[in-house]
Amino acid sequence: MKKIFVIFLFFSLGYLSSNAQFGIIGKFVDKSIEKADELSDKVIDQIIDETEEEPAKPESESESEASDSKTKETNEEEEDRGRPQPSKGQPGPYLTWAKYDFVPGDELIFEDNQENELNGEFPSRWDLAGNGSVENAGFGGSDVIYFKEASSCIVPFLKNPEKDNLPEIFTIEFDAWFEIDEYCSYLIDFYDHKNQSESTIDIYPLVIEANHAEITRLGDGYYPGTGDNEITTNFWRHIAISFNTRALKVYLDDARVLNIPNLGINPEGLTICCDAMNSVGSEGAGRYIRNIRLAKGGVKLYDKLLQDGKIVTNGIRFDVNKATIKPESMGIMNSIVQLMKEHPELSFSVEGHTDSDGTETDNQLLSEQRARAVADKLIALGIDSKRLTCKGWGESKPLGNNATPEGKANNRRVEFVKI
Repeated sequence: MKKIFVIFLFFSLGYLSSNAQFGIIGKFVDKSIEKADELSDKVIDQIIDETEEEPAKPESESESEASDSKTKETNEEEEDRGRPQPSKGQPGPYLTWAKYDFVPGDELIFEDNQENELNGEFPSRWDLAGNGSVENAGFGGSDVIYFKEASSCIVPFLKNPEKDNLPEIFTIEFDAWFEIDEYCSYLIDFYDHKNQSESTIDIYPLVIEANHAEITRLGDGYYPGTGDNEITTNFWRHIAISFNTRALKVYLDDARVLNIPNLGINPEGLTICCDAMNSVGSEGAGRYIRNIRLAKGGVKLYDKLLQDGKIVTNGIRFDVNKATIKPESMGIMNSIVQLMKEHPELSFSVEGHTDSDGTETDNQLLSEQRARAVADKLIALGIDSKRLTCKGWGESKPLGNNATPEGKANNRRVEFVKI
């Protein structure tokens, strides 16, 4: 019975791969077939028989309207399902960020934090590439992009989508939700499936799993302390990808897991997929991403300083309307600390800036609080407080257009001005 099931599964996926719009899926199926003999009876049993309870699917807009009368206890319970929850008493990943060295690009090309999106509608800043089903949803208190079916792929709306939209140096970031389930993974391809040709991007997709990242025949790596993808709790991971002319690096949360010195192609676009073998669509299984950023890479920090007299970064992130620094900010923070330790003559004015959302008074106060929080963190990391001052500018010095998501993201920044 197991053999019949596996043969049927791969035959079905092979049929999908024959369609041109499923090129990424076909490559992944090829990889899967190569590894089919490695599947243990345990894994096959889990595929067929697993009945463990999973987080509920997000509500559509109409379902959300019908459930307005939910009690407070029910809402809190639903929100908890969207947070990393221990399973069978086991803790989730232990993150340190102490050696995190990912530095995001300094100019946003595309950003989608799902702000002002309508629940149950297709994401307004994306296009569907091929078949599948994708919707905006609310999950665990966050606005997310929900892949409702396996093999669903989306591409961002960019100017002149048929042309090369990626510079020689760029970064990609997003948060991805992982569940205790086989084939819970996401695929990244470096061309636009709908508007560009695969002919010049002749590599397998980047496969992102809970503890593992891989491009078949080019390299793979595991999150430190893990040797497989078995997880004991559902959780979010922050995915970060950097490309510099030839080299590709991939980070899962605080750790770099993949370093390919020569990718062998020139990336031209971006496609994000829920792979063909996901169990999404079955009862309780969900695949969600959020906070997607595509940025043009930049000059090394010290070169920026020599050139401009300051370092401008949107890589230091905060909770909404708060001065709480998000952990993925530690890449740029660690780089600033290293720079200041290598150049003890440097002192900085740490200056916060906001977008124009909210009142001018609130933004001014928020920018001051964020600048102070950054300075305090640098001091905690070993920088003498005498080398740092703080200042907030609120919304008074925009770099971009506050009418666009990318403009607002570039305006929400921290600057390190040499003094």
